[in-house]
Amino acid sequence: MTRIQPLTVETASQDGAQILSAIKGKIGMVPNLYASMAHSPAALNAALAFGDAMGNSILSPAVKEQLALVIAGANSCDYCASAHTAIGKGAGVAADELARNLVGEATDPKVQALLTLAKTIVSNRGSISDSDLSTARSAGVTEGEIVEVVASVAINTFTNYFNHIAETEIDFPVVRTGAAVS
Repeated sequence: MTRIQPLTVETASQDGAQILSAIKGKIGMVPNLYASMAHSPAALNAALAFGDAMGNSILSPAVKEQLALVIAGANSCDYCASAHTAIGKGAGVAADELARNLVGEATDPKVQALLTLAKTIVSNRGSISDSDLSTARSAGVTEGEIVEVVASVAINTFTNYFNHIAETEIDFPVVRTGAAVS
C-alpha cells in the first residue's frame, strides 16, 4: 500500500502543480514517482534537474537505462526496474538484454564493465578498490564515464530509496527485481 500518496495538479501546491504540469506536457503522463515526490517541490525539482543535467551525458541513453537497471536490481527497487525496463526498450535495448542488465550482466564488454562498476559502488556504499577502477579502465571506461557512473548511482539510489519509503505504486509494466524481464 502506498505510504506517500501521489498528488495531482489539483491537489499539489502551486509550485508542485507547475512542475507536474510541465512533466505531463513533456512526456504525456506524470509517473507516480514524480507525483508522490511533488509533496516537496524542492526535492522533485532537484531530481528533475539532476536528470536533465545528465541528459548531456557522454553515456548513451541506452547505457544510462542499463545502469539504472543494475542499480535498481542492486537496491531491489521494482518501481525503477519497471520504469527503466520500459524506457530502456524505448531507447532500443532488447528485452533479453534488459533482463541481463537488471542482474548486472551485459553482452557488450564495455557495458559489462560499466554495470559491474555501478553494482560494486552500490554494494560497497561508494567504497571501491584500486583494482575495481583498474578493471573498468582496462575495459575502456574513461575517467568521464567513471564520474557519470557515480552520478547515475547517486540519482538512481535516491529514487530507489524514495520508492522504498513511499511504496510507490508501479505505473509501468511490472518488472520484479527478483524475476526476469519479459
